Amino acid sequence: LYKSKISQLFVFDLLGGKFLFKKLPDGGVNKRVVLCIFCQKEFAYHRSSSTLRYHLNAKHLAPSTDAATAVGGAGRRQIKQLDNETGLGPRTSPSTSEKLANPIALWIALDCRPLSVVEDKGLENALKIATRDPTLKLPSRDTISAIIQQLYNTEKLAKMNALEKAKFVALTGDHWTTVRNGNYIGVTAHITVVTDGTWHFQSFALTVLETDSRHNAENCTERFLSVAETWGIHQKITTIGTGATRTTMAAARHLPFQHSPCIAHILQRTVTVSLAECGFNGVLAKCHKIAGHFQYGAENMEEELHQKQSRLGQENEELIRDISTRWNSTLDMISSLLKNQDAFAALHNQEHNQDTLTPTEVLQLQRFVTELLGGETYVPCSVVLPALCHLRHTMEVSDNDSNDVVKFKTAFTKEFTQRTATLNLEWLKVATVLDPRFKDLKYLAREEREEVWSRLEALLQEQCKGTIMEEPATKKRLLLCSFDSDSDSDEEERWRRALNLYRAESTISETDCPFQWWSSRAGTHSQLSVLARKYLSSPATSVPCERLFSLAGHIVTKKRARSPKACCRVEVAWCPLHVGSRKHGRRQTLSPHAVVGEWGGSLLLQTLVHEGAWVEHVAL
Repeated sequence: LYKSKISQLFVFDLLGGKFLFKKLPDGGVNKRVVLCIFCQKEFAYHRSSSTLRYHLNAKHLAPSTDAATAVGGAGRRQIKQLDNETGLGPRTSPSTSEKLANPIALWIALDCRPLSVVEDKGLENALKIATRDPTLKLPSRDTISAIIQQLYNTEKLAKMNALEKAKFVALTGDHWTTVRNGNYIGVTAHITVVTDGTWHFQSFALTVLETDSRHNAENCTERFLSVAETWGIHQKITTIGTGATRTTMAAARHLPFQHSPCIAHILQRTVTVSLAECGFNGVLAKCHKIAGHFQYGAENMEEELHQKQSRLGQENEELIRDISTRWNSTLDMISSLLKNQDAFAALHNQEHNQDTLTPTEVLQLQRFVTELLGGETYVPCSVVLPALCHLRHTMEVSDNDSNDVVKFKTAFTKEFTQRTATLNLEWLKVATVLDPRFKDLKYLAREEREEVWSRLEALLQEQCKGTIMEEPATKKRLLLCSFDSDSDSDEEERWRRALNLYRAESTISETDCPFQWWSSRAGTHSQLSVLARKYLSSPATSVPCERLFSLAGHIVTKKRARSPKACCRVEVAWCPLHVGSRKHGRRQTLSPHAVVGEWGGSLLLQTLVHEGAWVEHVAL
């Protein structure tokens, strides 16, 4: 009982926590109704606590002399029992709340968390449970930002004192570009500290600057000099170490300091050039493909490799693939392949050796069709058959094709025919004929076109009959009485006339929106518009479901890559999927223009009619 009551309220309290304001379903607080924590009785509250004091004295054995601060031994026992059952304890003192702000700010700074984390309800609820205080509030962004600035100022003062005591300072600098093309330059200081006659080498970062100007020698020189002047170490700098790039080398020549090129970069570049000149590029490229085949190929390939490793008495380990920006990765890759060459030989004997040809002129069309059907924009299923027809036509073998291209086209056509046999052709044909862009059915043979129109006519008849059956019985009897013996023939003629009216409509451009076309003609083709909403609302691919993987990428970031893969599935279920809008977790009705635009990764798509317009309804 206590748990059920406490879960409906809390936040502000009266008379030392003996009464709590009632919490509204929307999360607000009703300040006109309070609840006794002992008997759960509700009282009207009008800024007067006399009634509440009387209730405590009469019902809960509270001393009449000081009912505002104590409720007697029995009341305290009930409070303790209530705390044990609900997990809620006495309120955290203001000093304790202030103490929490500093650790939170330090956690955000050390672990590179965003400031918006203080607005997370999950973190706030966790701290409420940890502190046993339901009224705990996290510090605001401004508070955390101010604390972090204070931490920075304190740390900067300590570093400046260390630099002031040092006689010599060596700098190292580097420049890099983020994935969003943001340019940054970082500078670190290296000093020797003498403590009680003992020398200690100390290194720390001075600054990380975001640069808006171009990354050239003059700008790099200016940034290094500004850092030296800011920290007051211009006269103490001995050397400045940078990479061996042309820009940094040119900038070093303009600096009044000694330049110390990075020997590690020089060594790495020497090895890379030497491998290229010795003719090892072909062998390394094959090794790179082999490692990538097992690393990014089918999962069963990696499992089979592990099975072979176990049979040969080796440890089950993944292959290493070289990366151009990772030093010594080429050596690690070669060592890994040589260690597992027996396992490769065993796999080679049981697998078929298939060559894969990827000529650019042939694969360019496949790329276009793939982006068309599986792109970011909403694509109805009516586009599938015209696109596949165009693909089959361009993949026909011609006299100008080379032998390799002929082999590729032949294999592609055979495999493509087998895989497209599982398509729901009947549905796709009806959807295409209901699309005003492809209603001429030029992608089908002439003898098949009339079959599609006949199928559409049958569906139209079923649609009209279903509409009549759904009408009230009284109205239906009146309609039957008013019909003559030729009513069936009249209905059939009406269906054909509606179908012929649609067939007489001219086709629209392939770049136009079919939803806009049907929206403007829903009154003219009232029965067909119902079928069009049904068939055109079906997407061409399952790409919307693939948005789950994009959402998983936001959850399992580089900072949280150590989380188990199973956590991704659980966390995705709790996160808003519609990344294209700020109104997460709410249903939204898009305009007709948005139907062919970004759809953001919805789980369920329907086509609804809202105020006479066709819209796509996104249900999360």
